[in-house]
Amino acid sequence: MATLVIVESPTKARTIRNFLPSGYQVEASMGHVRDLPQSASEIPEAVKGEKWAQLGVNVDADFEPLYVVPKDKKKIVKQLQDALKSANELILATDEDREGESISWHLLQLLKPKVPIKRMVFHEITKEAIRDALKNCRTIDEQVVRAQETRRILDRLVGYTLSPLLWKKISWGLSAGRVQSVAVRLLVTKERLRRAFHQGSYWDLEAILEQNKSPFESRLVTVAGTKVATGSDFDPNTGNIIQGRNVRLLNETEARDLVTRLTNKPWTVTKIDERPVTRKPSPPFTTSTLQQEANRKLRLSARDTMRTAQSLYEQGYITYMRTDSVHLSDQAIAAARSCVEQMYGSQYLSPKPRQYTTKAKGAQEAHEAIRPAGSSFRTPKDTRLEGRELQVYDLIWKRTVACQMADARQTQITVDLQVEDAGFRSTGKRIDFPGYLRAYVEGSDDPDAALEDQEVILPPLKVGDRPKCKDLEAIGHETQPPARYTEASLVKTLESEGIGRPSTYASIISTIVDRGYAQLTKNALIPTFTAFAVTTLLEKYFPDLVNTGFTAKMEQTLDEISTGEAQWLPYLRKFYLGEKGLDNQVKQRESQIDTAEARTIELENLEAKVRIGKFGAYIELNRDGEQLTASLPQDVTPAELNDSQVELLLKQKTEGPDKLGLHPETEEPIFILNGTYGPYVQLGEVTEENKKPKRASLPKGVNISDVTLEMAVGLLTLPRKLGIHPDTGGKVGAGLGRFGPYVVHDQGKEGKEYRSLKAEDNVLTIELERAVELLAQPKKARNSTRGSTKEALRALGNHPDDGEPVNIYDGPYGPYIKHGKTNAGIPEDQSVEEVTLAIALDLLAAKASTKKSGGRGKKSETTSSGKTSKTASTAKKTTTKKKTSK
Repeated sequence: MATLVIVESPTKARTIRNFLPSGYQVEASMGHVRDLPQSASEIPEAVKGEKWAQLGVNVDADFEPLYVVPKDKKKIVKQLQDALKSANELILATDEDREGESISWHLLQLLKPKVPIKRMVFHEITKEAIRDALKNCRTIDEQVVRAQETRRILDRLVGYTLSPLLWKKISWGLSAGRVQSVAVRLLVTKERLRRAFHQGSYWDLEAILEQNKSPFESRLVTVAGTKVATGSDFDPNTGNIIQGRNVRLLNETEARDLVTRLTNKPWTVTKIDERPVTRKPSPPFTTSTLQQEANRKLRLSARDTMRTAQSLYEQGYITYMRTDSVHLSDQAIAAARSCVEQMYGSQYLSPKPRQYTTKAKGAQEAHEAIRPAGSSFRTPKDTRLEGRELQVYDLIWKRTVACQMADARQTQITVDLQVEDAGFRSTGKRIDFPGYLRAYVEGSDDPDAALEDQEVILPPLKVGDRPKCKDLEAIGHETQPPARYTEASLVKTLESEGIGRPSTYASIISTIVDRGYAQLTKNALIPTFTAFAVTTLLEKYFPDLVNTGFTAKMEQTLDEISTGEAQWLPYLRKFYLGEKGLDNQVKQRESQIDTAEARTIELENLEAKVRIGKFGAYIELNRDGEQLTASLPQDVTPAELNDSQVELLLKQKTEGPDKLGLHPETEEPIFILNGTYGPYVQLGEVTEENKKPKRASLPKGVNISDVTLEMAVGLLTLPRKLGIHPDTGGKVGAGLGRFGPYVVHDQGKEGKEYRSLKAEDNVLTIELERAVELLAQPKKARNSTRGSTKEALRALGNHPDDGEPVNIYDGPYGPYIKHGKTNAGIPEDQSVEEVTLAIALDLLAAKASTKKSGGRGKKSETTSSGKTSKTASTAKKTTTKKKTSK
């Protein structure tokens, strides 16, 4: 007989096995084993006829949830049941948070063990931590389970009640979510501010001065004793100087006249101010701050960051990665201080150990901060990690070590200068002692380079000095609209407002993008017109559900349920069945919502209206009694849509596309058009005989106004034949594909080899010699094509169970992992280079233990964690092609 230990994932199971005594069998539940029904086929026959069954919650019977085992989990449950038969003890070792506690509770309900049960919790997977956890097992915390269950029910009630309303009133397949809808509103609000923004312009002067042959910069700050206007003096709503500001606004003529007047005039140093500044290191990472910093530094999405951190935790490299706490244990502080002393010297240690307190609103879960695991920290180079995992571990290691380092000491230097009636100012910064900056600079990959960038050295100056002016220039500026949210800034805002939980932000943001509410362009989250329509409807008819304060209060109540301070059932009754409850609100207001109005978006300073149609957003304009419409390209954003764009789209629709000229060989007209997925050129008109004329998209970065007839002819010749490969005799060509311009080598039965063009190459002019040179370079796995090679793209190592190789191959539908007869696809958002053996083993285990579940006719529900559930009603899947906006 053995002790059965159940954890969530195969990777976690493999790691824990190394630290448990013999006689312990570790199995994985592969996450949740029960949930509310996700499709009509999952609803038990006994309740299939009940009205509440599709909702999955019996609201008239104290909100009793209907839990079922999904198809893809039945085999796993059977395996766990079989393992339990030969066990004399059961230890539930899922994560120590609400989801983990809930998984353990569901396992208990399903398995119905007749042997002793223990709940084992730990926040890092090391030998010491696991052995200690074995000695300090507890029972399942029913209050935490109840809080998770209440959250799940809330998410289902909101999603299944509001989503059908959005389908009827706006567009089929839309979803509403308790936290998702608030996050979308934040994006829309920022886009409205950008649209309302009025640009202001101002001029100032910049000088290059020299003292003892050392140059330094200086900027104009006053003229005749009056401060010169800068960007902060402008009202973004008017583009004018804020009323009451006593500043002087220089225009171009005045600035250039001032340059002429001050040229060759003497400069004098009138004041020098040196101010010491002390900077303290940031606290160690929480879930939220790790997501923010990984997005800023590594350009990782919140989802990729959490996936990587999960893998690092399960392999035993870091502590638990879902935490609001910045607290460090005495063991961690000692380990961090040891690293500082060994790597940087004792002078870089903080005088006393630093301990941090959590300030985030609604912080919960009494874990440590995210840090390297163990009583001594492995340096990044000692981990044998690579790729993304190495980058994230390096980030966590540096941040943890830096928090126990000495303060950075700097001196801010301000020098005021006068030339006639114009006052100038030079600023410098001297780093007197780098302290923690030697190891970690927020937002920078290279601490040494960042230190150099942060220092601004001024030459030795004293009052009365007369530096020489080497150059004086008038510089024009324009104020900029409010920046859109990035994933990092959205996560920061959600956390500061107390909305949702940091552990759910990754899936929320993914859902927002996947559902077409936002496009991720150059790291900015740009809301779509659909997001505007949905937000406007919710603001008007269900304002509480998109109110940040109301949503934060819900989170607070869930926290109180987990501690026993609030009762879950009265709260659910009031929220859903009360006089002002969600169910009554939807029933009362559905008839009040006009469908045409809900699908219409009226934008400030735009004559045309935007409407949401069956095939996306389009513009509508009544002119001289005629209703004109035109589809909106997906790269047009709500903030930038203007009357000139509307005119261009309507002209293209009514008068036909602009004609660039005639093709020199066929004499067919060549048109330039703006389609759903951006601008393109077209050879000939669409007729009954020529229903699909040849078309070619414009390369990224090329504007419609820049397209010439010659360029259009060249694009329409793609793919081009460049010649014969000198080594193989195969054909070599060039073309423009999904991932940009490329060259291709056709090797017949052996397949095709592709290489992307470099920035300096032009797909229209590249020649055979250059193409052969590019093809000779090592192939990147992402650019491999069907049948290009039978060799493995990457060898990941041997499987720990049977010693057989685990490799990555290129297949008809993209790269995949192969072990024996098991193949597992690689997620689209993960590159071949980022897949480690640990990630591959998880994907293989998931594939081996599940079968594809069929079934159509499903409707969408978005939970607070952003996860999508499905139930009995057909939902149309919408794919969004991302475009780079100007």
